[in-house]
Amino acid sequence: MLSCKQTTELLSQGQDRMLNLREKIALRLHLAVCEGCRNFRRQIDFLRHACRHFTAGNRHEDSND
Repeated sequence: MLSCKQTTELLSQGQDRMLNLREKIALRLHLAVCEGCRNFRRQIDFLRHACRHFTAGNRHEDSND
């Protein structure tokens, strides 16, 4: 099973690239038993969404100038 360090690294990498089947399965197994890593996943998902929302808002404001 993956360690928490390996899991957080894969979760971060998964934001930038497609994970292979083996990586996805290993993540699911670890996340099923580790609340801390599930919290980390929610946090990075929130940050990614917030950054996208922020940059989309800035593009909208720039087009009004």
